[in-house]
Amino acid sequence: MTYKVFVDGQEGTTGLQINEYLAQRSDVTVLKIDADKRKDLAERKRLINESDVTFLCLPDEAAKESVSLVDNPNTCIIDASTAHRVNPDWTFGLPELAPEQRAKIRASKRIANPGCHASAFILALRPLVAAGLLPAATQIAANSITGYSGGGKSMIAHYESPARINAPRPYGLTLAHKHLPEMQAYTGLTVAPIFQPIVGPFYKGLAVTAFIQPQQFTRKATPADVQKIIADYYAGEPFIRVLPVDLDATTDGGFYNVEANNDTNRVDIAVFGNEERMLVMARLDNLGKGASGAAVQAMNVHLGVEESLGLV
Repeated sequence: MTYKVFVDGQEGTTGLQINEYLAQRSDVTVLKIDADKRKDLAERKRLINESDVTFLCLPDEAAKESVSLVDNPNTCIIDASTAHRVNPDWTFGLPELAPEQRAKIRASKRIANPGCHASAFILALRPLVAAGLLPAATQIAANSITGYSGGGKSMIAHYESPARINAPRPYGLTLAHKHLPEMQAYTGLTVAPIFQPIVGPFYKGLAVTAFIQPQQFTRKATPADVQKIIADYYAGEPFIRVLPVDLDATTDGGFYNVEANNDTNRVDIAVFGNEERMLVMARLDNLGKGASGAAVQAMNVHLGVEESLGLV
């Protein structure tokens, strides 16, 4: 069977990457909009409603506008913006979230694609909350370092210009990052984390680090215990690798490579530290599993085709 797919916002970073994934597929026909009609509501509406799946790669308000154009009940919308991620009428497009999540994605016509920082944070901590090891009322401190492609075309242009800054730059310093609502909601935490991201002078790659004091746990646990809880939670997941508690095996001489999963849809989760203090780290490609790859994976689940189709 061939599916019709439209990418609304096909010229943005996420849209371009989705098109690259879809170009490999023989089961997908991509509906293209003429460059001079990208803001033509009637043409966008026609293509959205002609599609089996439409990806929204747009700012929040434009994404909401596109949703208002849908009148075909069979069209599935996968929204890459932040507009609908904690909307109860939408399904969170993270298949690994919980055992029932794939069935929800399969049944839904409204799927919200997770944010890049949020995906790593949620995947790292959800198993610990679900196991009852980390109380829901815990306030977690975390940071994330990410490639500059996450900032879209303007940030890419800045970093690739002669005036580029060759140093990491912390941001989100008001501690009100737009990913906080989903980070809280889908870990099961009842308190928003203290979260501070950093943009690095490299194109892509992302690692979130959550800082944990074992006193926060409901019972005594070593790094090996924490690693086992996470490994058991994701047993059989094709895109998630839970690394051993072995510094030599998981690092390069003690250095953790945040670009190790670039050009894949893979997530690595690692536990570091000791019985007095721990780190739980998750790394992914911010344009892959952190954006476009996740969207295509959700599409595959929704359509009932092989989940890894077109992905690495």
